Amino acid sequence: MDEDQLDLLFHAMASQPRRAILELVRENAGCNLNFVAGHFEFSRIGVMKHLDVLEAANLVISQKNGRDRELYFNPVPLQEVHEHWTDHYSRHFAARLTNLKRVVEQQTKGRK
Repeated sequence: MDEDQLDLLFHAMASQPRRAILELVRENAGCNLNFVAGHFEFSRIGVMKHLDVLEAANLVISQKNGRDRELYFNPVPLQEVHEHWTDHYSRHFAARLTNLKRVVEQQTKGRK
């Protein structure tokens, strides 16, 4: 994932209404704009703008079905970020734990 996509993802997730829309789409795969808009007090246009941001971040995928657009949650971008950050930090902490283990083993060998 490049830096621009990462910025889009974090921008999309930084908004509470967008997170609520994303959760609604996740729980109701294949729902449409009217269904989503019915759960919020702001306008249908406002919901559309939030969905545009979520789609730009590739968190929501829409498929045309006749006159409707079916909405689906795409977990891949979140999984990629999770793997990037956890892999990076887990390697760091694993290396530190390995070094600590060596130090402790050396100290215990010196006491025998």
